[in-house]
Amino acid sequence: MILKKRLLSLWIAVLTGGVLLSACGSSAGSKNSGQQGDATADGSGHAGQAGKTGGPDNNADAKQEDVPDNDTGEKKADVPDNDTGEKKADVPDNDTGTKKAGEPDTRQDLEPAEIQVFIAASLHMVMEELAEKFCEIHPQVEVTYNADSSGTLMTQIQEGYACDIFFSAAQKQMDQLEADGLIREGTRANVVNNQVVVISRKGSGTKVTGLSDMHKAESIALAGGSVPVGKYTRQALVNLNILQQEGEPADITTKQVSDALGGVEISEQDNVSKVLSAVLEGSCEVGTTYYSDTYGYEKELDILETVGYDLTGNVVYPIALVVNGEAADAQEKAAEAFLEYVLSEEAKEVFQAYYFDTDIKENSQ
Repeated sequence: MILKKRLLSLWIAVLTGGVLLSACGSSAGSKNSGQQGDATADGSGHAGQAGKTGGPDNNADAKQEDVPDNDTGEKKADVPDNDTGEKKADVPDNDTGTKKAGEPDTRQDLEPAEIQVFIAASLHMVMEELAEKFCEIHPQVEVTYNADSSGTLMTQIQEGYACDIFFSAAQKQMDQLEADGLIREGTRANVVNNQVVVISRKGSGTKVTGLSDMHKAESIALAGGSVPVGKYTRQALVNLNILQQEGEPADITTKQVSDALGGVEISEQDNVSKVLSAVLEGSCEVGTTYYSDTYGYEKELDILETVGYDLTGNVVYPIALVVNGEAADAQEKAAEAFLEYVLSEEAKEVFQAYYFDTDIKENSQ
């Protein structure tokens, strides 16, 4: 099921250059990411009624006086626990609001709302699963994703596209939005780390073993410099003394990369999903993606090299709430709750399952 969803999302991204996914609710639709970001999929997205704090609870209903307790045989008047009369340690209490440290708040009473979440293309599979899990807790909230390169998403936010949360594959785009005053103060956090890999399709017969001998390839799929994986690849080639750096690595053109590799044919791609597609379909011999992008394709891809952080620098993904002047109060609260869930211990386990590293130092850049 996950693999089918991944292939569908991947081909949507290939055909449109970006994908708008309704991750919760009754239906999902796709749109070109160049269109206005507040367009949504059909359907209400309300899968059920919200659980309300303080509402009726079969476990919390008071016992009638003179009714025997099933475990002890003693009568307990107005005891709220069916087994022992005591509340279990670390179990969320609907009266006190306490919960385990690092766990998402499952009792928050959210009103129906739709939130727009802009995510780097390499995140779309893991974030679909996280949205599904979040909507099991809050079925009255619909999460709509716009997945594309972080540079494209940053530009859309700057142009005023409706967005509540930005989840970038690099710090540069988040830094710029923060400098523009478009990030809600105190909400930015580093979530996961990733790693650049050099890939080829199984059975390709490539002579390439990694970045140092990519000149042996007949063709290369490479993301543009404004795309984080493209920038990281260029930085690694600079550190290997294959490329000469005169400015920012992101400013090195695809032609300059080709020339440095002896004139090899390079197909420039708009985002990492398109690089992956070009290699999978065989139109390019090798390419550079993230390790997480190989999830689900272990039988179809060979990882020729996992590029070290000493060459690329840290590949840290930051997330933050975006200033959205048109958002209603219910929408803002839903976005805050979803951000809290993405940063939870439960979410970490999901990220790890998709090959992301969650061991992030607070000051990683």
